[in-house]
Amino acid sequence: MSKEMLNALDALEAEKGVSKEIVIEALEAALVSAYKRHYGQAQNVEVEFNQKKGDIHVYSVKEVTEEVMDSQLEVSLKDALLLNPAYEIGDKIRFEVTPKDFGRIAAQTAKQVILQRVREAERNIIYNEFSQYEKDIMQGIVERQDSRYIYVNLGKIEAVLSKQDQMPNEFYQPHDRIKVYVSRVENTSKGPQVFVSRSHPDLLRRLFEQEVPEVYDGTVEIVSIAREAGDRSKVAVRSNDPNVDPVGTCVGPKGSRVQAIVNELKGENMDIVEWDEDPAIFIANSLNPAEAVDVIFDLDNPKACTVVVPDYQLSLAIGKRGQNARLAAKLTGFKIDIKSETDMEEFYAKLEEGAYIDAADEVETLDEAVSESDLTADEYENVAIEAAEDEATAAEEVAEANEATADQTEE
Repeated sequence: MSKEMLNALDALEAEKGVSKEIVIEALEAALVSAYKRHYGQAQNVEVEFNQKKGDIHVYSVKEVTEEVMDSQLEVSLKDALLLNPAYEIGDKIRFEVTPKDFGRIAAQTAKQVILQRVREAERNIIYNEFSQYEKDIMQGIVERQDSRYIYVNLGKIEAVLSKQDQMPNEFYQPHDRIKVYVSRVENTSKGPQVFVSRSHPDLLRRLFEQEVPEVYDGTVEIVSIAREAGDRSKVAVRSNDPNVDPVGTCVGPKGSRVQAIVNELKGENMDIVEWDEDPAIFIANSLNPAEAVDVIFDLDNPKACTVVVPDYQLSLAIGKRGQNARLAAKLTGFKIDIKSETDMEEFYAKLEEGAYIDAADEVETLDEAVSESDLTADEYENVAIEAAEDEATAAEEVAEANEATADQTEE
């Protein structure tokens, strides 16, 4: 070794960012193993690298003992005192055992250590760089494909696009340029691994941030996203500025902004709806393009509701294979049951009929109980009056329920 080695370490530190001290520490450990392997020695060995001259020295470390049991690991107190009268039992003495041809072995070992450290440093640099892009969007070039992944070149690294992260309506060919969402970055034993997605809902969020400045600066906020990749998506937006229309801002002049996103996603349909603090209004908006007549919440389950729509819009509200209702449920977080106006009228009619039947059954039961009893005429009259009052009360409750339902429908 010589000063050329020191110059190489300095250049490595400047170009690759690999600390010289880390390389020297690894080199010394590797040279210890190389010495024991090449010279068949089992004693304690230390390797010292001179950072000023670039020289390497090998030392055998022995402990001072009263009686020598292993000459490779121990030295007698008598021999130690001949070297230095200050030595005592338990002291460690270093004897230089640098072989004459050790320079060749040292050079080969140094080359291997340096290459290894360079690879590790490059992996760390790539990992640190791409971990900053996690949960963000990047543009890459399709390289190749196998049975498990599509490999996308992101510049310094090849990312993997799994089958579940691909869009079913897309076919990827080599050299295609695509925008991908970096879902996660892992530092594995084989180096950093970047996983990307085209089907992730947050890809849509990042695309809106790119196309709509108001979304990027926070004036318009994307509250929730429901997506069936490659087919249809719903996006709920709200404005933090009362003078800004959130839906119109995202759609853009003549639909230019949303059209750019649709083109990037190869024709995926996009519904942009306005979020509202009132769950009923938000749920009605989420069923766009269908119009909701009424939203009725389930008292037993606060996260369930029934939406009433005009008869001619029932199929539109449900959507193809239930897609519109399914996406609306994902977007709002409510379990949505959709009924037509005719179905709701029939439901209320059955409910009303059932209430009258229940009241009549109760009166009939009271009459039977009275007839089978030993009541006097006055007692029977009192019971009959109570039964009639109960029947009237039941009729009034049904009427009030109908009136409340009519008011709610008008609203």
